[in-house]
Formats: sequence, C-alpha cells, structure tokens
Amino acid sequence: MIRRIRQDIACVFERDPAARNTFEVLTTYPGLHAIIHYRIANWLWRKGLKWLARFLSTFSRWMTGIEIHPGATIGERFFIDHGMGVVIGETAEIGNDCTIYHGVTLGGTSWNKGKRHPTLCDGVVVGAGAKVLGPIIVHEGARIGSNAVVTKEVPAGVSVVGIPGRIIRKADPTLDKRRKDIAEKIGFDAYGMADEMPDPIARSVNNLMDHMIAVDCKINNICKSLNQLGDTSCNEAMPELKAWHVESLSEKSHVEKKEKKKEAAEDTAQFLSEASDVTGAADGSDTAAEKDATNEKDMREI
Repeated sequence: MIRRIRQDIACVFERDPAARNTFEVLTTYPGLHAIIHYRIANWLWRKGLKWLARFLSTFSRWMTGIEIHPGATIGERFFIDHGMGVVIGETAEIGNDCTIYHGVTLGGTSWNKGKRHPTLCDGVVVGAGAKVLGPIIVHEGARIGSNAVVTKEVPAGVSVVGIPGRIIRKADPTLDKRRKDIAEKIGFDAYGMADEMPDPIARSVNNLMDHMIAVDCKINNICKSLNQLGDTSCNEAMPELKAWHVESLSEKSHVEKKEKKKEAAEDTAQFLSEASDVTGAADGSDTAAEKDATNEKDMREI
C-alpha cells in the first residue's frame, strides 16, 4: 500500500504541470487525499472491517468532495485532477495509469447486486463532467470527452464525445488506402473521408465502401477456388466503369443564369440593330422628300 501511495504522488508531477514540490502536492491536492483515504479504506474493506471502511470513505467525502466506495478496485498511478464531484461506485474497476477529472461519475444503471459499475482499462482518460454508466468496459488508451454520457463498450484507443457518447475512430492507414483504391475503381471521389469528423454522411459512405471491399474479397476467394477446380469463367475481364460527371444544383443554376444573360444580351443587340435600320430608312425617305420639294420649287420659279 505504501508503494502505491508513493506512485500516486509521483504520477501527479507527470500529469499536472502546476505541481511544484512534494510538500505542496501532499498538502493541497484533494484528489491525492481521496486516493490515500481510499487505499486505507480498501485495505480495511478487504480485512472485513466494512463499517470502518465506509466511515473513512464518508470522512474523505466530507474533506475532499470526492466519493470513492472502499469496495472499488483501483490500480497503480491513479490521478484525480481537481476532483470535486467525482463518484466511483462499489463494483467499479480502474486499471493502471488512468486519469479522471472533476465531476466524473463511474455509476451503475441497476439496483441489482453484482457487477453494475464500469471497468476502465489501463491508460484511460475521462474528461470533466463525463458519466460512464453500467457494467461496460472502456478499453486501453480510450479518451472520454468532457460531459459525455457513455453507456456502451468503448474500443481501445478511440475518443468518445457527446450525449449519448459517439465514437471518433482513429485513422487506419491500411483501411484508408483500401477505401481510396475502391473509390478509384468505381470512379468515385469520396468527399470528407476524415475519421476525426463525425459526419454521418461520410460515415455512411465509409460503411458502404467497407462492405464493397468485403464483397470483393469474398468474390476473389471464390474465383481462386474455382480456378483451382479448373473453372476459367472468372478469368473474363470485368466491364469498365464509366466516369460520370456529377453537377451540383448550385453549379447548374449558375450556368443557367449565365446562358439567360447571354440570350438577353443577344436579344438586346438584335433589337438595337433593327432599330438603327428603321431609323436609317426613315432618314433616307425624309432626304428624298426634301429633294423633290426643292426641285418642284425651282421649276415654279422658272
């Protein structure tokens, strides 16, 4: 127990840059006080002194604002930053090198006895105000964002955000390459394929492409088996996929507006041309009439 308490003190310096020295950490960090109280209460709990363990846990809650049931299982180098409002239930299990922030609840969703609280594997970080509920497992290296509500199992190495918790997967270079290859094969340039963005349309497209990849693999395996049996029907070339240009509605309306402007300009030019022709003809007729009047006047004078 003493060794674990020493490790709990040492990990504060690794995860909190505000920590300056051991004396300051021992006297001013309520998260560390709660963990030390828990270590002692847990030892009493395992020795069968359950009332005394619960009393020490309650005293720790009065002193630190952090409630850790003495029956919980907590590994080494556990760090609670700030700490106020943290609740850790009786059947919760926390691995090594985990970090949780203030306002976190590791709670249950049932009144039945038995396992009813979550399990955090090694290296898990739970952000401020997050709620992890029920007998679920949060696997190694996962990150739970602030104020998230998690009620389902969390895979290793991912981040979970929102209410209810949504998984933001890490980028998989191999899978990204396969998706790109299948997109080029079918002549589709998939947009927004960033796994860090929880775009439902992009995720739906990704799921479709993953399904296509799986179908292609199965078809290739079937063709290999048929070739081994002497069937050559799979050797026939597949028809080429034609590339289609998809034009957005905004682009289409823009083109239509340009065409209408062009037609209007042509109509205006034609109208002006016709008007000038009519004006020229009228001017010509007026000049002829003036000449006739002049000739008639000259004849009268003669």
